[in-house]
Amino acid sequence: MSKTLVIVESPTKATKIASYLGDGYIVESSRGHVRDLPQGASEVPAKYKGEKWARTGVDVEHDFEPLYVVQADKKATIRTLKDHLKDADELLLATDGDREGEAIAWHLLQELKPKVPAKRMVFHEITKPAILDAVAHPRELDLDLVDAQETRRILDRLYGFEVSPVLWKKVKPRLSAGRVQSVATRLVVDRERERMAFTSASYWDIDATLVGSGEVADFGSRLVSLDDAKVAQGGDFDSHGRLKSAKAVALDETSATAIATALSGREFVVASVESKPYTRRPYAPFRTTTLQQDAGRRLRMSAEETMRVAQSLYEGGHITYMRTDSTTLSSSAITAARAQAVQLFGPEAIPDRPRVYASKVKNAQEAHEAIRPAGEHFRTPAQTGLTGAQFRLYELIWQRTIASQMVDAQGQTLTVKFEARPETPVAISQSSKPVEVAHFTSSGRTITKPGFLRAYVAGVEEDESSDDAQARLPQLKQGQQVAAREVVPAGHATKPPARYTEPTLVAKLEELEIGRPSTYASILRTITARDYVFKRGSALVPTWLAFAVTRLLEERFAHLVDYQFTADMEGVLDEIARGNAKRLGVLTDFYFGDADGSSSPSGREGLHRLVNELGEIDAREISTFPIGTGQLGEESGIVVRVGKFGTYLEDSEGRRANVDDDLAPDELTVDKARELLATPTGEEREIGVDPQTHTPIVARNGRFGPYVTEVLPEDAPKSAKPRTGSLFASMDLATITLDQALQLMSLPRVVGSDDDGAEITAQNGRYGPYLKKGTDSRSLTSEEQIFSIGLDEAKQIFAAPKTRGRAAARGPLKELGADPVSGKPVEVKDGRFGPYVTDGEFNATLRKDDSVEEITLERAAELLAEKRAKGPAPKRTTTRRATTTKKAPARKAPAKKAPAKTTAAKTTAARTTATGTTGAKRTTTRSASQG
Repeated sequence: MSKTLVIVESPTKATKIASYLGDGYIVESSRGHVRDLPQGASEVPAKYKGEKWARTGVDVEHDFEPLYVVQADKKATIRTLKDHLKDADELLLATDGDREGEAIAWHLLQELKPKVPAKRMVFHEITKPAILDAVAHPRELDLDLVDAQETRRILDRLYGFEVSPVLWKKVKPRLSAGRVQSVATRLVVDRERERMAFTSASYWDIDATLVGSGEVADFGSRLVSLDDAKVAQGGDFDSHGRLKSAKAVALDETSATAIATALSGREFVVASVESKPYTRRPYAPFRTTTLQQDAGRRLRMSAEETMRVAQSLYEGGHITYMRTDSTTLSSSAITAARAQAVQLFGPEAIPDRPRVYASKVKNAQEAHEAIRPAGEHFRTPAQTGLTGAQFRLYELIWQRTIASQMVDAQGQTLTVKFEARPETPVAISQSSKPVEVAHFTSSGRTITKPGFLRAYVAGVEEDESSDDAQARLPQLKQGQQVAAREVVPAGHATKPPARYTEPTLVAKLEELEIGRPSTYASILRTITARDYVFKRGSALVPTWLAFAVTRLLEERFAHLVDYQFTADMEGVLDEIARGNAKRLGVLTDFYFGDADGSSSPSGREGLHRLVNELGEIDAREISTFPIGTGQLGEESGIVVRVGKFGTYLEDSEGRRANVDDDLAPDELTVDKARELLATPTGEEREIGVDPQTHTPIVARNGRFGPYVTEVLPEDAPKSAKPRTGSLFASMDLATITLDQALQLMSLPRVVGSDDDGAEITAQNGRYGPYLKKGTDSRSLTSEEQIFSIGLDEAKQIFAAPKTRGRAAARGPLKELGADPVSGKPVEVKDGRFGPYVTDGEFNATLRKDDSVEEITLERAAELLAEKRAKGPAPKRTTTRRATTTKKAPARKAPAKKAPAKTTAAKTTAARTTATGTTGAKRTTTRSASQG
């Protein structure tokens, strides 16, 4: 009986596909890539170790020939696959149908060297009909896709390995630069620069509450103009806080209050009523980026979590392939979506003709479908048996797919303009005439036919209204008088542009055509892990380290972080994938420039020359940023510097203070800088001398707060440790006395012994004051209790039943509703570390800007999603402080040596690629099919 070996990437896919194919097929997994460029010197084969190019794994002098090695953890996998291939009559390479999957298939051919026919098996969903169809219609390996992937890999390797060492020398050791990563970081930095340059403007307007009628309750109306002058709103100011137009008038509190007072009790007369039809077309089915964005907004999932969950849904046969630029649905999927819409919402729910969506992505990659439920008949979320995040993401995909084939949402928008006249004209300034009439506007929207909104409503940012939002107004006619229940002045301030969130950064990268949807999740993970960006809630905040790196790249490698250049490079890679460009020409252009090495045909210098002719770089200047001007416009003389051991402030007098890792750059104002310099971390005040040990006692401002400690003599034994004690919350670094310091350093205090002879001590820990007896402990209510509590009271505390934390016995402080991801009830509780939100599985502490009274379900879900997304990933490392003692970095364990690069097997398809600059020829052997 003949046997066919089918190789996929993951064990989960292998198990699922094997169940569809049955006897006659061996389905095995490669577990991802089996070969790659060397990850370190230890992986470079001995025969290449002396070569100049071995460090990068790319021989730039010989047609950019890559050096591929089998990863150490994949050697056993290769042996297993070779053993199975011995018994097979055919090999089907069933890796993903994109460039990455095509490259994996090619690498497998190079390592397995099959002597039987080898073909590509491509599918976009893991269902039995799709798998059987893929087996019946295999194709040849697409070498253009392989070339595109290899070119991208080499570009990224050369960029990283050539540019990163410059960052190590001039900014900080062990930094990394990346072709798309560095551009994404620049986007976040540029937004923070906008915020730092922003000047807020205050302005006032007037809100009126008008008396409703019929079924409509009271409704709001806002002042828009006074006589013929427009009243300025936020959009009328520029980023410097100045009015853009002289025709607009900016009200202050005094003038707004005067007008509001004059209009109180006056009738509002309807000046006009304008009604327009409202139509909203459904959204196209999801592609990778729109799925990441909507899952971020609606489910509070990070891009990484979204792709991880989507991968598991795909491998489980629940959705189609999740890395796609396409919004196209197959005819069977359109039929399934329309049928389910009719089943759920009736025949009027779908239009007469199916909806067809064209991709808006300029360089849409490969002919995938949109992301949709798998199969020719869609399962409802309840029918899948999924739970938790898988259920929520599948439901989102299912809803959007069904909605994409439904009718438009329809309704009416209504705009009513009012005039209100004060009893006597109101003077608001000496330079303008008194106001005779105030113009107000009310807007409403009613949805008469919800259409697709019955199935799906897109997620929106915090300052946007959703598609299904409605605001009803009463039936009004021109000339009608409406009473005002309340007329009040309202003050506002313009806001700086919002920081990027993961969804908005993904949207921006796609708008600029930078990177690929499949890479966005890893890019976001990288810039966070490298300490270029940290999260505050859902906002992405750049660090000063990111500022320093971005400045160096902008000044010395300008086109490498240029948005258009990076986008154009994506277009070039797409051309290679289509067979319209050659890898060698692209790589030569990027690395060497033109024939004399000065600039490329695109007019830009090659990377090699840029790196080797950098000239002098003032490392101190690159990492130094002046802190603006004071309130009176004077130069502050304060700079912030990025050092090898952290970020710190320095003033003209040489005083220094560390900058907290979580302080956003736009919050480091002159006032804040002066505050930090006044009480810098590491500040020390001598209190006195211990009368018993005769050692000096000092108070210091440490990284974790103020504390007292003794200064040991220079001849003290190395094993000697100084006594220390953290200051109580009620104590101050400037006023603490010697007696108080000695008392703090005497802790723990022995309270006495229990009836069983166990010693009871009172201590001050990281999470507050507590009693300890053996391995048992109890919290105290205040720090002062440490020194005042007696033995009898301590015994009573231990005799009482133990409660977990300080308020474990209390019920929730607030109930918020069901979490959008887990579906579990979310509560706010008071814990040992302060208030936190929980869904029973994950806990997330409230941030300093959150309050129990004001926290919403959306904010709680955001905190829980952030906590959930961390998973088993290592915590973000804390940058070492500028004023702390240097510590040598840990040595990295050497990787195991990988085998030397193997020669390609015999080929039936050889491709010749030529450079577009020098005319030199190079023949690259790509094994497409063998046997």
